[in-house]
Amino acid sequence: MSLLIIITFYFYMRLVIQRVSKASVKTPDGYSRSINKGIMVLVGITHSDTREDAEWLAAKIAAMRIFDDEEGVMNLSIMDIDGEVLIVSQFTLHARVKKGNRPSYMDAAPAELAIPLYKHFISCVEAKIGKPVPTGVFGANMDVELVNNGPVTILIDTENKL
Repeated sequence: MSLLIIITFYFYMRLVIQRVSKASVKTPDGYSRSINKGIMVLVGITHSDTREDAEWLAAKIAAMRIFDDEEGVMNLSIMDIDGEVLIVSQFTLHARVKKGNRPSYMDAAPAELAIPLYKHFISCVEAKIGKPVPTGVFGANMDVELVNNGPVTILIDTENKL
């Protein structure tokens, strides 16, 4: 009698959301985008992510109440304050560091899978907040600068969306 065990690993679309006073992204070839008050979102996409994941995360960050109201309570969303959003792809959010000292990025989706989903995520955020969203350059080496206001940094993924 033999026993067949199948182990399935499921990884999740992952975001790092930072409330910022200002943020910018620049590439060595002169590409540059910046925002003032709002949020900077780092996006990590993996093999099993779907358009529905991107849509859920876009709705979540658009409605997330992480800005202070007049009493200093985090009660307002990016839409409530008419803030800006800067989105930057970051495959290193899916780094595996369990073995050795060199991270493995095998959980990050390859460009042919990630780019369409990244673009879909951007368009979903734009639709939710009602304005264009500046972005980094997918796959490029970039300098990212930000002034984290608060500090407020939130990690979110699609693991617990249901």
